[in-house]
Amino acid sequence: MTPLAVALTLAAGTVVGVDLASLPQAMFSRPLVAGLLGGLATGHPLPGIAIGAMLELFAMDTLPVGAARTPDWGPGTVAVGALAGASTLPASGLLGLALVAVLSAWIGGGLSQVVRRANTGAVEARRAALESGDSAVLRSLQWMGLLRDALRGLVLTAIALLAGMLVSSLFSRTWVGPQLLASVALAATSAGVALFAGLRLSGVGRERLWVVGGFAAGLALAVVWLK
Repeated sequence: MTPLAVALTLAAGTVVGVDLASLPQAMFSRPLVAGLLGGLATGHPLPGIAIGAMLELFAMDTLPVGAARTPDWGPGTVAVGALAGASTLPASGLLGLALVAVLSAWIGGGLSQVVRRANTGAVEARRAALESGDSAVLRSLQWMGLLRDALRGLVLTAIALLAGMLVSSLFSRTWVGPQLLASVALAATSAGVALFAGLRLSGVGRERLWVVGGFAAGLALAVVWLK
């Protein structure tokens, strides 16, 4: 990746990370959009949106409700989308990128809790000024909270980018099985996770048959495309 592509990827990952909770909450943090942004950062949007679509299947079962800890798929997906667009990887390399994105999402959920605790501590420390109606303190707390969240997105994107470079290269070089096996692993795992989420949300009876049939057709197409 060129220095410009790395800078654009880090910037996109930061924006996507902030979108999850701080602002503007415009769904940029969804893997489908985040992967597209990563691909655009390297000038090749199609590989980015393809891996983003696959990770979107993992994220379907995530419902960010209240203060519950949920994975943050955005920054990591931006990073792996950029790496997918920057070079032509075999299926084993894409499998490595998917692993990095999943681990990054889990780490991102933990870092979100760290930011929340820091914001809570800052509010408690300035409670007296807030209760007195000091608007300058309120604005300062809001800006600092936004800055913490932006820093979280930047760090998470950088970690995923570095890990993705290492892991995708390792999986591409040391994979000893056929590439078709890696393709099947990618498609089957993504479809299995999405099918589980779909069955939970689809109801019962005939509706579930349509869900199963649709996922089976999508899995077959994914295997053919990845092959």
